[in-house]
Amino acid sequence: MPSRTATPCARHPESTPSPRAAAASGAPTGLALFRRFPKLAALPRTPLIAAPTPVEALHIAGVPDGALFVKRDDLSNPVYGGNKARKLEFTLAAAAARGARRLVTTGGIGTHHGLATAIFGRTLGMKTSVVVVPQPVTEHVREQLRALLAFGAELLPASGVPGAALQVVRAFIAATLRGERPSWVPTGGSSALADVGFVSAAFELVEQIEAGLLPEPAEIFLPIGTGGTFAGLVLGAKLAGLRARIVGVLVTDILPPNPARLARLARASLALLRRYEPSLPTVEITPADFEVARAQLGSGYGATTPAAEAAVLAGRGAGLALETTYTAKCMAEVLARFADRRARTPALFWNTYNSADVWKTAPEPVAEDRLPRRIRRWLAEAPA
Repeated sequence: MPSRTATPCARHPESTPSPRAAAASGAPTGLALFRRFPKLAALPRTPLIAAPTPVEALHIAGVPDGALFVKRDDLSNPVYGGNKARKLEFTLAAAAARGARRLVTTGGIGTHHGLATAIFGRTLGMKTSVVVVPQPVTEHVREQLRALLAFGAELLPASGVPGAALQVVRAFIAATLRGERPSWVPTGGSSALADVGFVSAAFELVEQIEAGLLPEPAEIFLPIGTGGTFAGLVLGAKLAGLRARIVGVLVTDILPPNPARLARLARASLALLRRYEPSLPTVEITPADFEVARAQLGSGYGATTPAAEAAVLAGRGAGLALETTYTAKCMAEVLARFADRRARTPALFWNTYNSADVWKTAPEPVAEDRLPRRIRRWLAEAPA
């Protein structure tokens, strides 16, 4: 892809446009990947993203103007934004095709993925069971728990990975006995099928570069949990001819993905896509394609750090809402690289957080005393 320099538009929409509004404004609708390879539209999909998410310049102290941009995936859906909607478009369609009436997944007690699954599954008439494990308790975690209850999620606590696996088995047995045809939604929403959403996201970004909305980035930063967003974006960049180096900022010490595993996940998505479209280019994906930045993890998943707290404030000053589990740690890495002059510019921060107000569409709020007793104990035992 040739180098491009352009002045991005400064847009600050309140939410992702509806398909009708997007069409009226001239914005493309549907998936960029499908526009490039129409045969891939045969993939089952539940549309959750109406139009490309905006790109904007970020103005942060210590960062030169024009050196940092943001991809606003926090605006991916007006009900619940963030990176999960791109993955769930495919996962939920596959579950619906199997006749599932119950979704089963896992996460920490403040899980964004679990909440997104419960919200979007509910719109398709599917209930959600979320097996949850402890993480450091913050007010954001408490709000996530209240929202999970409000959207009807069944919360099944487990103390660690082995206990979580046992709870998943129990949830499947119980749902099967109820005739609900349960369907597994992988932790973090990451799978060969789900990650197609971020293969398409890379093509979406290329379309925005070609439209002059931002220059081609030298580096793209995003947080890594289970790694599906990272794997899909790296594969999509290769297929779309995007030359940016993609940097994943590690935020978890619970089964953290390594470059070899990420490469396998990307290759699995490529194999899946080529079954639908044999003309799709064969690209080489190796562990060397995955740069993992580990300096921002701190003491573990969900534990805040001074750098993350500072990044929250920096983001707020630039008009972004960040949280200390994922996106603030990613922003902290970006700011650290600018501070010690390691950053390659222009850089792009991919905002995977949700900025939609879930309480605008939530059913009646549910008090914490409705939480399972074990989770209430975790909250009570948390440091003030």
